[in-house]
Amino acid sequence: MAGFLQFDNVSFAYPGMTDSLLTHVTAFFPEGEWTGIVGANGAGKTTLLKIASGALRPTDGSVRQIGTAQYAVQRTDAPPADWDDFMNCWDASAMDWRRCLGISDDWADRWDSLSHGERKRVQIAIALWHAPDVLALDEPTNHLDQRGKSILLDALKRYRGAGLIVSHDRDFLDALCSQCLFVFPPHATMRPGGVTQGMEQDRREQTHAREQHDANAGKARRLAAAAQQRREAAEQSAARTKRLKEKKPPANDHDGRFMRGVAKLQGKDGWGFTQSAELRKRAAKLAAPDKSIRVDYEMGFWLEGAGISQKNYVLDIPPGTLDLGDGRTLVHPPLQIRPDDRIALVGANGLGKSSLLKHLLPQVLVPEERLLVIPQEISEAESRHIHTDVKNLDDAPLGRVMTLVSRLGSRPGRLLASTTPSPGEIRKILLARGVERGPHLIVMDEPTNHLDLPSIECLENALVDTPCAMLLVSHDERFLAKLVHTRWELRPTARDQIELTIVR
Repeated sequence: MAGFLQFDNVSFAYPGMTDSLLTHVTAFFPEGEWTGIVGANGAGKTTLLKIASGALRPTDGSVRQIGTAQYAVQRTDAPPADWDDFMNCWDASAMDWRRCLGISDDWADRWDSLSHGERKRVQIAIALWHAPDVLALDEPTNHLDQRGKSILLDALKRYRGAGLIVSHDRDFLDALCSQCLFVFPPHATMRPGGVTQGMEQDRREQTHAREQHDANAGKARRLAAAAQQRREAAEQSAARTKRLKEKKPPANDHDGRFMRGVAKLQGKDGWGFTQSAELRKRAAKLAAPDKSIRVDYEMGFWLEGAGISQKNYVLDIPPGTLDLGDGRTLVHPPLQIRPDDRIALVGANGLGKSSLLKHLLPQVLVPEERLLVIPQEISEAESRHIHTDVKNLDDAPLGRVMTLVSRLGSRPGRLLASTTPSPGEIRKILLARGVERGPHLIVMDEPTNHLDLPSIECLENALVDTPCAMLLVSHDERFLAKLVHTRWELRPTARDQIELTIVR
């Protein structure tokens, strides 16, 4: 295997975009190493992966690549095209990757009943089975529990081609990547090491750039003041020269000395105006915005319309069992959610968390408009429909939604101009629209999936402050630790039985 990938001055814009999404990106992706692709939602990370794998051609610049390429998509809606071939192949490579990524033979006939975490492992296994020279992975850790992430990390460390991975999982990127490409649209900068090291370097560079810009601004103010003084002095001198010029030369000025003196004064006046203009130019240059300094958009997503239900419970279900399919049964005690409860639903991939949610949602005791549900996955067709609905809103509600979206770190103009927003941006739109209704119960299935790191922090802060009930399904323990006080834990107790235990 001799994977090699080089971006030479690559730019890209989708049809209808007034500005390029990516501009003059130059980067080298070496064989035998993983490169993390890091950036905010909508920054162009997925576009970059598609360019790297040949699914998109750059608008300008060139991509040099040796060998084959595979791109594993972010979504897990449908099985990969070669799913059947992979599961029914018994050569050493297919069997090895199925074993390595924990894929059971009985998965072959039940894609629809696989959890999204199990589907994600299948996607990666098939991509690795093809043994591409360039492998591009889009959010491979989404939906995975800790065991799944560990399995995936071990598998990716075996890959020997040029690897590119988009992820917001800092620990995973630090453990896997030897360099990271930071995308700040429309530019991108390569930094050595994992994402933590790269972010620290970026912070140092941004701090230095801001300090230099502040120093230049001080110099600019002093130069502007000097320019004004020069101009005022020149204007006063020019006025005196004009008065002299209007006088008649003395009668005894036979050699024209008086007029030569006036001309000399005029020359000095002109030099004074020229010096003033030069000082102003220098001041303007020093005061000009530094394009390397990024604008920090106002963050902080609030749930000011959220309220609290006046009912005793927003969910009250007696003990019972739930058929999960494939002969499996979930046994649960009474499931009650009070109006101010914060509950985490946790358990390994495939134990039935999403199935349980589907069972619970029709039984909640709040009006439909007071229920905010963010599903685990949103299909591409649904995403386009949601995006179109938002763009067709009247100015006032559109402004409110885009204000909330911007406070989660996305640029409203770029979001509205895109044809297919990223999954992270669609989740932000759903959050913003749901918040407007003042929810009494918020149900989120893997809420941190697809969200960039600043957005996750904003979401944490928003949910900490909201008074209403929450039910969160997540493998992100750092996220849950800040928000919940009760856990509904799923554990297998027998071959085909799963038990829900309440831990407070």
